[in-house]
Amino acid sequence: MKTAMLGLLAETPIHPGSGRSLGVVDLPVAREAATDYPVLVGSSLKGALCDRATSRFPEGRVKEIFGEPDRAGELFIGDARLLLLPVRSLTSSYRWTTCPYLIERFSRDLARAGLTPRPAVPEIGQGKVMTAGNGVLFLEERQFEITGAPPDDLITALETLVLHAETRKRLACQAAILADEDFAWFASCGLPIQARNVLDDETKTSDNLWYEESLPPDTLMYSLISARSDSALDVLSALFPPDSPYIQVGGNETVGQGWFAVRLPNAQGGEA
Repeated sequence: MKTAMLGLLAETPIHPGSGRSLGVVDLPVAREAATDYPVLVGSSLKGALCDRATSRFPEGRVKEIFGEPDRAGELFIGDARLLLLPVRSLTSSYRWTTCPYLIERFSRDLARAGLTPRPAVPEIGQGKVMTAGNGVLFLEERQFEITGAPPDDLITALETLVLHAETRKRLACQAAILADEDFAWFASCGLPIQARNVLDDETKTSDNLWYEESLPPDTLMYSLISARSDSALDVLSALFPPDSPYIQVGGNETVGQGWFAVRLPNAQGGEA
């Protein structure tokens, strides 16, 4: 069975709902049960890919690729996993944060897809950060001691998932590796929360106010997609030609959310 990796860089806020309502957040993002990290479930991604395919392939071919209620298709779509989470810095531009566990999991997934380079897993203690610069780095209200730059092999591997050449250039100076425990705090408590409202058409007073959690723009995720045949994987490249390498996934499409820039690390071309 062949396996490919799909790089997904958020161009807008992403609402991969829905998780369980907790506290004041009415619509939280979906999260992995074991890690509590945000996740875009494979069924949502499959639905978006299938919808995109319907405008590019005959109906019979779409059913062969994505399946029907009583028959599995040729493609097997995995969850889109979190890899880089943008976090506001009080002393510089935002940083793309990650942690050793996410890097380890990313390296294992690269091996399953037969892709290189596969980054080594760094070691870092709580309260410290591997990022460009020296001294200390403030992320939100928390202070971290800079111990050195991220490894070059990690930056090279991350670049394979990012569509835009100009964006790839920023990875080396903005990537930041935190300890697993420190990163978990930002992934659990540091996501943007928007207040949304429905107004009465006549009185313009609030009919319904709710709070919604989302992933910020420039979040980097990836998904493993397996196929029964090489021809099925070729469909992925056809879905994202150089002039249209984008896909909308998740909720709030009518307010412009859910857009990813897509890159296939093992595909040629497709750069913006």
